[in-house]
Amino acid sequence: MDHQDILKALDHTLLTQTATWEEIKQILDDGMEYHAASACIPAAYVKQAAQYVDGKLPICTVIGFPNGYSTTAVKVFETKDAIANGAQEIDMVINIGWVKDQKYAEIEEEIRQIHEACGGKILKVIIETCLLTGEEKIKMCEVVTKAGAEYIKTSTGFSTAGATFADVELMRAHVGKEVKVKAAGGIASVDDAKEFLRIGADRLGTSRLIKLMKHTDDGSGY
Repeated sequence: MDHQDILKALDHTLLTQTATWEEIKQILDDGMEYHAASACIPAAYVKQAAQYVDGKLPICTVIGFPNGYSTTAVKVFETKDAIANGAQEIDMVINIGWVKDQKYAEIEEEIRQIHEACGGKILKVIIETCLLTGEEKIKMCEVVTKAGAEYIKTSTGFSTAGATFADVELMRAHVGKEVKVKAAGGIASVDDAKEFLRIGADRLGTSRLIKLMKHTDDGSGY
């Protein structure tokens, strides 16, 4: 597996609260130069970013991020707004409290509504694995599969931990064959990226891999 295999699975990401347009432009430039799968950026910059890349790089953004407890109506509006502004991929956060309350039907319905709002664009569902039990992770694999989303995703990168190899292996084993897996948060080396892909991840969400390849990584980031 060479660097290009990793890069074509990479959602090159900048979601820090202090992200500026100049920093996002750098993410977009790098994403285009290195042929990343997408650039994942805050919703407020989607329209500007889509105009800037002019079709050369898919733009991804986040919905209900990072805590997931917005109402479904708000998440649906965010999704429609992002798609209208040029987003081609949506990463949404589930309501973690609903998992703890075992409101699985409500979670499934919310994912369905957001998926519909995507209008055929890719939906990735963040389940925040670090906050769930093994049983809850397996249940969320079932719910995401039933709801029809294209991807299940490990983490926001803004909670207590990011992706682990064990979680990706568990998700790969329990989601439907048609559902892809995205590992995100804490992917800090090229070797880790290769291992996540080897064990079944289809996408990687990180801000650091291109920096590592450019030898400009300073140890910070998602």
